[in-house]
Amino acid sequence: MKAPFPLLFVSHGAPMFAIEPGLAGKTLTELGRELPQPEAIVVISPHWLTRGEVRVTASASPETIHDFGGFPDALYQLSYPAPGAPALAGQVVSLLTSAGWKAQLDPNRGLDHGAWVPLLYLAPGATIPVVQVSMPMPMDTSSALKLGEALKPLREMNVLIVASGSLTHNLYEFRGAMTQGADYVKEFAAWTARTLQAGHTEQVVNYRHSAPASERAHPTDEHFLPLLVALGAAGESYRTRVLEGGITYGVLAMDSYLFESDANDKVDSPETKQGACIP
Repeated sequence: MKAPFPLLFVSHGAPMFAIEPGLAGKTLTELGRELPQPEAIVVISPHWLTRGEVRVTASASPETIHDFGGFPDALYQLSYPAPGAPALAGQVVSLLTSAGWKAQLDPNRGLDHGAWVPLLYLAPGATIPVVQVSMPMPMDTSSALKLGEALKPLREMNVLIVASGSLTHNLYEFRGAMTQGADYVKEFAAWTARTLQAGHTEQVVNYRHSAPASERAHPTDEHFLPLLVALGAAGESYRTRVLEGGITYGVLAMDSYLFESDANDKVDSPETKQGACIP
């Protein structure tokens, strides 16, 4: 019996990560070489927020979106020309609607930097089809977990789920060039790794009350919520590997997490039972 495909939470940091790989880029590059090649990648990013519904990219050739300003010209010259997967996008919408989410295809949306920047390292050839899923708002940690649960059957289809966020994300300190905050960043990162490895999902859901310096690490939730999406897709039984990424700008923890499951932790869905087709 084949185990479900692994999945990832990645910290995508600042846009400069695209040209300054550091430890996180090296780690993701090595992981991309280690993992079996997926049939497709489904990525969720906090840089695509949609009001009251989930949207799913349906373009056969999604554009590279440079959704940032004030950075070096080299960043705007980068592209990630991975093909889309319209048929898979339709299957994602079916999974979501079956789980009670309002969802629809978006034929015009491309890949934002929360999606394509980490993929530059994970899948640098840009040959694997990519579908992006929006984050519906409003959303809290419990509903993010449920969103991940709805996407979990993709793992039976040899699809790599990449939940892209940031382990810490205090833009007030980042923009103020405050580099003395590493102690609280390290404490929050250590708590998260310890809690995930112990399987204490409920503490992660309630991280505002459980984690040290949670308000400082995340003044707003949107960059932490992808971790809950990953946890939902990981299921009740998982193993977690910490992928060390260091700390950039003194306040952005760049650790990522690989989630793996045993062969007996399988999910049946109409798509997997019938033999899903991914172009």
